[in-house]
Amino acid sequence: METAPSKSNWSVPFCTCTDTKCPNHPANHDKGCMPCVAKNLAQREIPACFFDKAGGEKPTGAWHFEDFAALIATLNAKERQPD
Repeated sequence: METAPSKSNWSVPFCTCTDTKCPNHPANHDKGCMPCVAKNLAQREIPACFFDKAGGEKPTGAWHFEDFAALIATLNAKERQPD
């Protein structure tokens, strides 16, 4: 049974992505975030760590620029609502 590398071995200790099966995940090479960012830019996507840092649920199932913008807009709208 294959186990995920320990987080202490990752070349990017702040990475919040849990998809360690992804070949671009920092746990799988020594190139840091570069492979992940390059893949995401090529596909007009935002890395998972940005969605995680924003602290909200994705409004759609995708990782595209527009989906991140929608998440931020949703979070901003919630912050502006009176209690």
